[in-house]
Amino acid sequence: MSFGGLEKPVGHQPMSDINVTPLVDVMLVLLVIFIIAAPFMAGRLALDLPRVEMPGSGPAGDGAFVAVEVDARGQIHWDGRPVSQDSLRGLLQETARRDPATELQLRADASVPYGQVVQLIGLAQSAGLSRIGFVAEAPPPPPR
Repeated sequence: MSFGGLEKPVGHQPMSDINVTPLVDVMLVLLVIFIIAAPFMAGRLALDLPRVEMPGSGPAGDGAFVAVEVDARGQIHWDGRPVSQDSLRGLLQETARRDPATELQLRADASVPYGQVVQLIGLAQSAGLSRIGFVAEAPPPPPR
């Protein structure tokens, strides 16, 4: 004879599987956050660049070179003579036609906007010159 109240009712069994859906959701959200934030973190690097003592004042490498200077007013000089940007384009093309391995030594005043320097680099590359050197001055000697 069986009485209904004495038997153990069959209820929910403990679950032995791990639910990974919330873990995947959290990981995807973190991935999106890092993808968005990574460019901002890379752009804020604070660099303390070393100063280098420069050897003599001769050309930096072997072979032919031409010097292009940009003064504080933005005037372009080709080997010491002032030129316009149009005539500079012709001079660069002529130089590249004679010898594509000619080095362009670019001297720009510290107050010249970066955009103008980039335009000169693009002008030289479009003319066919791929060797471009940036010339800087050595720091002054320390006082004795």
